[in-house]
Amino acid sequence: MKTFLKTTALSLCFIGFLSCNANNKAKLEKDLALVKTTKHTASKQFIKVALLLDTSNSMDGLIDQAKAQLWEIVNELSYAKCDDAKPNLQIALYEYGNDRLNSDEGYIRQVLAFSDDLDEISKQLFSLTTNGGNEYCGHVIKTSLNQLKWGTNKDDLKLIFIAGNEPFTQGNVNYKTATKLAHNNGVTVNTIFCGDYNQGISSYWKEGADLAHGNYMAINHNQATTYVASPYDDKILNLNKKLNRTYVAYGSIGSQKMQLQAEQDTNARGYSSANAVSRTVSKSSHLYKNSTWDLVDAEAEKEFKYEDLKDSDLPEVLKGKSKAEIKSYITKKRAERVAIQEEIQQLNLKRKDYILKQQKKGENGLESAMIKAIKTQAQKKKYKW
Repeated sequence: MKTFLKTTALSLCFIGFLSCNANNKAKLEKDLALVKTTKHTASKQFIKVALLLDTSNSMDGLIDQAKAQLWEIVNELSYAKCDDAKPNLQIALYEYGNDRLNSDEGYIRQVLAFSDDLDEISKQLFSLTTNGGNEYCGHVIKTSLNQLKWGTNKDDLKLIFIAGNEPFTQGNVNYKTATKLAHNNGVTVNTIFCGDYNQGISSYWKEGADLAHGNYMAINHNQATTYVASPYDDKILNLNKKLNRTYVAYGSIGSQKMQLQAEQDTNARGYSSANAVSRTVSKSSHLYKNSTWDLVDAEAEKEFKYEDLKDSDLPEVLKGKSKAEIKSYITKKRAERVAIQEEIQQLNLKRKDYILKQQKKGENGLESAMIKAIKTQAQKKKYKW
């Protein structure tokens, strides 16, 4: 009897072991299948957004809104499609109207040229500070048109958003000249007046938008960003920790960029858990690209070759490994990442539905204004959401 029980127990353990292995294998196969099915169609189209922010003394609220609402704006753009392909996103950032800036250049500074590095964009937004100054709208529009690489693809969505609260007519570059230049180059200028709607009209912000076929909007820039906590937030934030562990830093900037990723997570949390959730959702989208420092993203690029990897560029866990071992490690990390991103996206669908039912219409000035304008103008280029 004892022998029978012992044999039965061993058999059950063995069956359990096989079952466990089968489950693990099935899970891995499912995750790898997910990698293949979730790859979006490569797109040559771009959404290019140049954000021109007034950083004079009275604009603390505007800058705060930009920092707090960046990730929701990115998330909304990540849902865009054109002919079933998801366009790429590039954001440029300028500040103007700050006395600390060079007067010979019109108190204007290019903070960041067009970039798809969302962590860097966040970092630069958080670096902005305000100081009294002269706000030259025509000058900063013209400068951004001349300095940035807008490209020649007519299917690209090229947008300028300029926000401020002083008359649109200031400076030695006529706003009519600047907006005409934008229109001739296929760039739409959207104006966001920080204050009363009618005051913005009388100070020519609406005319500036009309001349470049853009939207004129007025917002309360001092209104605090409204956050709606959802029952799914904690799960998404826990998944963010797991998502970060799928990044494999390499090269001379790898560790520095991974630190930047963590810093921007912290910056997002500084506003609220809900804002940190929005950033996590952005990190789960196709717009969050890190091929310059992450081996998982880099390996997906056409020009990537394992033979080009130097042992000195690899993280400790991969040093001295063969090409096959490195490839196996990256494939596993990719499968993990895709599975986590898919789970975040599924939870976000429920989160969005919950927030829609809770949030009042018209909240979050800068975010609402920009998304409305982008969707309106994107329809002309056959973009869909």
